[in-house]
Amino acid sequence: MAKIVQSTARAVVAYVVDPVARFLLRIGVSPDAVTIAGTVGVLIGSYLGAQGHLFWATVIVTACALTDVLDGTMARIRGGSSKFGALLDSSMDRIADGAVFGAVAFYLAGEGNPYGGLVAALISLVFGQVVSYVKARAQSLGLNADVGIAERLERLLIVGAGGLLGAAGLEWGLPAALWVLAVLSVITAFQRLLHARRTEPKAPAA
Repeated sequence: MAKIVQSTARAVVAYVVDPVARFLLRIGVSPDAVTIAGTVGVLIGSYLGAQGHLFWATVIVTACALTDVLDGTMARIRGGSSKFGALLDSSMDRIADGAVFGAVAFYLAGEGNPYGGLVAALISLVFGQVVSYVKARAQSLGLNADVGIAERLERLLIVGAGGLLGAAGLEWGLPAALWVLAVLSVITAFQRLLHARRTEPKAPAA
């Protein structure tokens, strides 16, 4: 079921993103420029979120986070990402994720940690980084960890939904989304570890 939801969400995003990617390439914008611009936008949105402007923070962060899909699509259309482009993209993703969840944690701490949302934000931050690290490290070791029910796009959409609920005046909305995200992030981290273990080549018999 999770894979069906993921595939549907990504298909909808791709339907919107592909024409934009082709247009930007035509006017000479590079995928790396989009990566950096998206990260700057996320930092601005995160600052607004930390100040309690949840609606505009959610709108800006969600829009800018979609550049993660946009720059990858641009690289694919252009014939593949460079090694530096891939490194830049991963590095900017980690900065953006840290800013988002750091801002959420800061905001919830100021609100008195409703429903333990601060704890959930910190768990989501830590395990979100672990999820990404396991995949990257597995690939460097020749293993496969490209699985999981909560990849980066899904994680940002979940916290975005919580932000909108919070902006609508529902105090429980953001903490609830963060607790769901915390659980899914922990599950995804262990999913990737177990999958990588299964893909390790068997040692030859002595």
